[in-house]
Amino acid sequence: MIDIVCSPTPFLIGLLSSSLPRLKELPVEEVLVVDLVNNRFLRQMEDEDSILPRKLQAALEHILEQRNELASDKEEGPVNGKQETSPLNEVVSEAFVRFFVEIVGHYSLFLTPTEREERTLQREAFRKSVSSKSLRRFLEVFMETQMFGGFIQERELRKQGVRGLFEVRAQEYLETLPSGEQSGVNRFLKGLGEEPAKPLASQE
Repeated sequence: MIDIVCSPTPFLIGLLSSSLPRLKELPVEEVLVVDLVNNRFLRQMEDEDSILPRKLQAALEHILEQRNELASDKEEGPVNGKQETSPLNEVVSEAFVRFFVEIVGHYSLFLTPTEREERTLQREAFRKSVSSKSLRRFLEVFMETQMFGGFIQERELRKQGVRGLFEVRAQEYLETLPSGEQSGVNRFLKGLGEEPAKPLASQE
């Protein structure tokens, strides 16, 4: 299945190091290759250090650097026949949920109803509402991706009132922002690894 790496769609795939010679022969385009064993890039896109908003990237890196400490914790045994979620999984998952909440958590403020009882995102107003210049630049690129397109399409078609984990986190985030602000880079990773807490708002 190694030929899948040539597919022009977003994905994350793992290969054994023994497959590397075969990988180098394939006509892969716009693919980032990372050697997880030796913690190094084998192929880069040249924008890895600049594409994400600086403060959000730094905050995300800070919490992910603690993964080694969390990974060394012993996994708890099954409780009532069920395996408990590891602290590592909880922290990493929560970190990325909050990361995306920081970026697009204000989307619901820009969904307007249509005549067919659906909702449409006011894309330009959504992007311009962000006070951070670096985040606005990132949104210009991110809003053109399949990931963002699928995210918004699902919510445009979703019935109002249906809320998942992301919507809950996004509402908590919006409640922490100053009146009139739709977005703000903040210390959203503070306290991760202990128990989930609402982010503390601050301007970039």
